[in-house]
Amino acid sequence: MAVGQAVHKKADQLHSEAGGPDGTGGPLRPVRLASPPEDLAGWTPLLQAVQRSVGDVPALLRLAADAGRSWPRPGEGNTALLWELLASVTAVDVAAGRVFEPHLDALAILHQAGAPYGLDRTWGVFAAEGPGMLLRAEGSGPGVLLTGSKPWCSLAGLLQHAVVTAHTGDGGRAAFAVDLKHSGVACDEPGWIARGLREIPSGTVHFDQVPAAAVGTAGWYFSRPGFAWGGMGVAACWLGGAVGVARDYRRALLAGADAGREPDQLALASLGEVDRILASALQYLARTAHAIDEGSLGTEEGRSAWSEALRVRGTVAAAVERVLHLVGSNRGPAPLAFDEQYAKRTADLALYVRQHHGGRDDAHLGALTLKGDCAW
Repeated sequence: MAVGQAVHKKADQLHSEAGGPDGTGGPLRPVRLASPPEDLAGWTPLLQAVQRSVGDVPALLRLAADAGRSWPRPGEGNTALLWELLASVTAVDVAAGRVFEPHLDALAILHQAGAPYGLDRTWGVFAAEGPGMLLRAEGSGPGVLLTGSKPWCSLAGLLQHAVVTAHTGDGGRAAFAVDLKHSGVACDEPGWIARGLREIPSGTVHFDQVPAAAVGTAGWYFSRPGFAWGGMGVAACWLGGAVGVARDYRRALLAGADAGREPDQLALASLGEVDRILASALQYLARTAHAIDEGSLGTEEGRSAWSEALRVRGTVAAAVERVLHLVGSNRGPAPLAFDEQYAKRTADLALYVRQHHGGRDDAHLGALTLKGDCAW
């Protein structure tokens, strides 16, 4: 029997196993790293709620706040489960993952610092720097005031609080918790023309003598192991988005088979490569999560947690780019023009993964490798 005929013969069976359409070619199923399947069986209501809230940022923020009450934190024994949750949400909608991840990262940062925080509040993390912009922390202890500007502050106008990094008097940078509803906070209306992540605009926030609470000591924010863990959590979101694109592709091939358009060997070869790429990246994340939880990540002589974060992020970013290329090349222009969910997903993911800095991040990793921060 020809490969295409086998696919066509199996299509009805596969659709039956999928349990009905959800826009990904099956149920709103989780993205699994290492957890037993039965541990993920109860996630359908969450993923359905995310799907219902696509495009509704306040609703997604409410879901993220709910998640912050019960989801695990990195480094506490269930890192793989946290990354599975982040990837699963992002596989439903990339922008939803972009809402969930910073809120959960902020709660993790505050917990790691032993800082008090309220689970009923929505949080962001604003640590980017920009040319001609400087946010200064003046004073010390409970009397710290923030003055200046911070770029790339996603959803600042909708969030209640944020962990922000600011320059200190000793020439370093430190993290602070700040109330974004304070009268001294002004959020620019972003000139956001992006076609991806259209509901997640990132603009500049101005601070004028805004009271802030220190989160950790000077230099703590960037030196803590959790900084690397958080960077890898973002990669879990990227990978979840790529899983969503791959599910779209599989669904399209099955629909074509149902209509009598058998996938040719090029289409099947691309699907096979996508499968290999995703399986490898998921296994890498699972192994890394295990190392974080057992306390072995970055403990080897000459090794650092951040070098592993650069490897994970670079590996996942390359996987995402390849999946986008393979699926986009094979599906052609029609779904980009007429399939709203697919067009949104690919545009959102292409922008989100640009948080990886490509060759510059590899150059950073190369410098660490040159010093012996590697396993080979």
